[in-house]
Amino acid sequence: MNQPRGASVTEMRTGRFHSVGIPTEKSKDFGGTSRRLARRLGRDGTVVIVIMVLAVVSVTLVVLGPRILGRATDIVFEGLFSGGIDFGRLHRTLGLALAVYVGSYLLGYLQAFLLAGVVQRTMFRLRRDVEAKIHALPLSYVDQNSRGDLLSRVTNDIDNISQSLQQSLSQLLTSVLTIIGVLVMMFEVSFLLALIALAVIPISLFATKSIASRSKVKFMAQWAKTGQVNGIIEETFTGHAIVKAFGQQSEVETRFARTNQDLFEAADGAQFMSGSIQPVMMFLGNLNYVAIAVIGGMRVTSGALTLGDIQAFAQYSRQFTVPLTTTASMFNVLQSGVASAERVFELLDATEQTPDRGEAPTEPTRGDIRFENVSFSYSPERPLISDLSFGARPGETVAIVGPTGAGKTTLVNLLMRFYELDGGRIVLDGRDIASIPRSALRSQIGMVLQDTWLFNGTIRENIAFGNPQATEQQILAAAKATYVDRFVHSLPDGYDTVLDGEGAAVSAGEKQLLTIARAFLADPAILILDEATSSVDTRTEVLIQKAMSALRRDRTSFVIAHRLSTIRDATVILVMENGAIVEQGSHDELLRAKGAYHRLYQSQFSGAATELG
Repeated sequence: MNQPRGASVTEMRTGRFHSVGIPTEKSKDFGGTSRRLARRLGRDGTVVIVIMVLAVVSVTLVVLGPRILGRATDIVFEGLFSGGIDFGRLHRTLGLALAVYVGSYLLGYLQAFLLAGVVQRTMFRLRRDVEAKIHALPLSYVDQNSRGDLLSRVTNDIDNISQSLQQSLSQLLTSVLTIIGVLVMMFEVSFLLALIALAVIPISLFATKSIASRSKVKFMAQWAKTGQVNGIIEETFTGHAIVKAFGQQSEVETRFARTNQDLFEAADGAQFMSGSIQPVMMFLGNLNYVAIAVIGGMRVTSGALTLGDIQAFAQYSRQFTVPLTTTASMFNVLQSGVASAERVFELLDATEQTPDRGEAPTEPTRGDIRFENVSFSYSPERPLISDLSFGARPGETVAIVGPTGAGKTTLVNLLMRFYELDGGRIVLDGRDIASIPRSALRSQIGMVLQDTWLFNGTIRENIAFGNPQATEQQILAAAKATYVDRFVHSLPDGYDTVLDGEGAAVSAGEKQLLTIARAFLADPAILILDEATSSVDTRTEVLIQKAMSALRRDRTSFVIAHRLSTIRDATVILVMENGAIVEQGSHDELLRAKGAYHRLYQSQFSGAATELG
């Protein structure tokens, strides 16, 4: 699980941060979730109505089939006892039966085709909404939850909803209509036998409800455990080299095996419970069929019914029990889909970041930034920043130093509005950034992080990510200014070299250069460098510092650094400890003060000198 900055492992383990892997009580609502799914399907209202009409007509034709065949049987037996079979009448009756069944098949095929379109369009919109929701969520939500579980909701759960709806909706609709139609025809043939057939319904409902209530819990556990397994896999693959380096393969394998075993038990229980309903329904159907055969035979013997009536009723009896069994089976499939839908809807119901208010600035950004009595904490129990104030004038370079966990990166996260303040305000060019739309604010800020991020694409495309409208000349100029051009020419495909998400084709330092080139091309008014040269060698660092000096010119820059040698020329250096600024001034001023900065400087360079000695 990703741990937010400032949050302890203890807090994560004790549940102080909500995990999306376990559904909340609010989400555990089968009826409510089913209605939400139905409303989403209902957006294709006209097509849904057409599907229902086709289903009604198709089922009506199927239900009429046995009655027509029963008449054909009566024609044959009447002919045998009256001296001759009326083959013309028989052929017309059989032809009608054939037309009825062919028509039912064609209408059923068209119904399935239209339903597939409705389901897939619904899933398309659901994926689109989930994607938009993820972008609307605050960064804290992503920090506090497993990325693997979030990915599972977007992929596995939505795919399961799609498959469940595709398998169950058509059959459920057809089965319910068939039950109604068959009951009407059964009462038309024999009221007594129809009452006998009805006796199986309450028993079937009781069995279905008993099994469904148990299987729902299993399905919820199955998809929650699927998200946990995906989380472990995602973390393990992302940190594969670290796992190998620290010899933690056995620990990871043990953790995966334990979670995989939990998933196996939940999935096995869910499938067993859902699968047990079919043999139960078949057993009840066979008992019903035997009762109808015995009593029906007695009615034929007494002359109350014809042989054709019994033949038709026997077919209706089978048509009656089969949809009952199908309905029960499909209900369990639908239940699996609803369990996944609850997880997806829980994500869609998550609290979004506060809406943007105000208009984007119309004047060019100067970069005059002031932090005024800013307070912030990741957790109410552990305050991090309290009543912090400082300013940066246009064109100044503000360096931020201090021990790990002091709140350095938090400051720039607040400036970017990745998190909202608990108190105070941050002012840009005289305007509270809370009144500036996030997109407008961030478009004026370039950011180079310690953790590099590249996407699947060419080197040219990764650089152009900072400015998609950039020309080829501008891309090459940014690459040369940040010394990317130097190593790109050594690659077989040059700027067309395709990188995967981890940038495996280039080294860690070269990835850092690419991210710096991306920021250079964006040409922002404000620049944030968070340990931007931490992954490059000393010689490259010197070159990058020259490029950074040019990049920082006439820009307000915030530089987070552990290497104090890289910030000597900063306009002002802020020394942070425990979320507070304990010292500020130029490099020379802070050294003369012999305070916290002097201690950091001495420990760093004295240690280096000792090692060299």
